[in-house]
Amino acid sequence: MLIDHQSLRRLTTDMLAAMGSAPEEARIVSDHLVEANLKGHPSHGVGMMPAYVQNWRDGNLRPNQHVRLVQRQGTMAVFDGQMGFGQVVAREAMQWAIDTAHEAGSAIYTLRDAQHIGRVGTYAEQAVAAGLISLHFVNAVSGVPRVAPFGGSDGRVSTEPVCIGIPTVDASEPVILDFATSQVALGKVRVAYKAGKEMEPGTLIDHRGQPTQSPSVIYEPPLGAVLPMGRHKGSGLALICSLLGGALSGGGTIQPGTRRDRGIVNGMFCVTFDPGRLIDLAAFREEAATFMAHVKGSPPADPAQPVMTAGEPERVHRAKALARGIELDEGSWGDISAAAAGLGVTLT
Repeated sequence: MLIDHQSLRRLTTDMLAAMGSAPEEARIVSDHLVEANLKGHPSHGVGMMPAYVQNWRDGNLRPNQHVRLVQRQGTMAVFDGQMGFGQVVAREAMQWAIDTAHEAGSAIYTLRDAQHIGRVGTYAEQAVAAGLISLHFVNAVSGVPRVAPFGGSDGRVSTEPVCIGIPTVDASEPVILDFATSQVALGKVRVAYKAGKEMEPGTLIDHRGQPTQSPSVIYEPPLGAVLPMGRHKGSGLALICSLLGGALSGGGTIQPGTRRDRGIVNGMFCVTFDPGRLIDLAAFREEAATFMAHVKGSPPADPAQPVMTAGEPERVHRAKALARGIELDEGSWGDISAAAAGLGVTLT
């Protein structure tokens, strides 16, 4: 089914308001979720609302919280999200980094105890819009670990995303590399599960560590796991995300001694800096543009699928989704509608 993005914005905004969010918070969170759908990442889009509603009912997600500065030493800071909407507190921490990097050239921060921060690329986009480069390492401390380490047969880590944003000559076409260190984001498995579709081969293993394409192994016992991206490489990156985003932030990792029943809790380690402090910006942009043109100039293996750079698929998908509407499977829409009805909200 196809739904106009403005209708989805109204629905999610009304749901968030019913949960107690102030108008500005409802706008920020709603925009973030709908933008994820528009850019082709339904795993981090409005399909998250049922989980948000449940976490709010359980007392884990706290509306109208703001990021709290725990400590600061020069251009380094530690922030606490106070279990508020991640889309709000991570945005506020990122704004501190932007302001600090403009003033001092660079900024480093950790963020802990934020409820689901959503699509990490959003914060890289926030940085590049200010002319800065940013690197993000994110961990999750919630629920049952769903991603197996390389060579393992059960879940021991989460999907632990990495994101890097770099501004280019054209401000509307930055490089935004944003990926889970697992074969796919867990939300993509959820979408397939709700839609009754199989996953691609090489994505999942069952409880015996054997290959399977059924997403049910992630949601129905006996539980299986998602495989790491790039075998040992993705597994190694997941470890780094857990150590930087979790252990270094003070928010913890998804090891057995950490409480896991607190909703969808994220930690993040971020480095933000001004490239103009390292090189003449005109020279950097010219070299970057020439190099990217060289890369994209490779003859496509499939003429129908030209070579794209990081961030370009999202821009292409967004243009199409704005014109035709956002695609949602019936299972996800049913869950969203039920969550909305439970709040007394209907689609208008």
